[in-house]
Amino acid sequence: MARLSLLIACLLAAMATAFVPANTPVTRSATPTALNVNIKVSVGEGEPIESALRRFKREVNKSGHLMDLRHKRYFENSQERKKRKIVQARFRVRMERMNARRMRKQRT
Repeated sequence: MARLSLLIACLLAAMATAFVPANTPVTRSATPTALNVNIKVSVGEGEPIESALRRFKREVNKSGHLMDLRHKRYFENSQERKKRKIVQARFRVRMERMNARRMRKQRT
């Protein structure tokens, strides 16, 4: 009986301290979550917000931060990283060929 009351007292004490907010904030020493993104878009006088938002989205895509975050969402070993880089390179070469063909077509 004494053991049971001691167990209940320990459980109540543990539950009471479990729901009390900590005085110090919890900090993680792993990778920092803040990105050093420095994207600025100046909005002209009378310019619609839609066009400014479109320019902002284009700048964010050109910076490559979203793609980097998307790839860091899950762990990617070196083999998967190599495969992804090869696929990206193929796509980049394909787009460059398409743009070159388009430019040649426009000149003629």
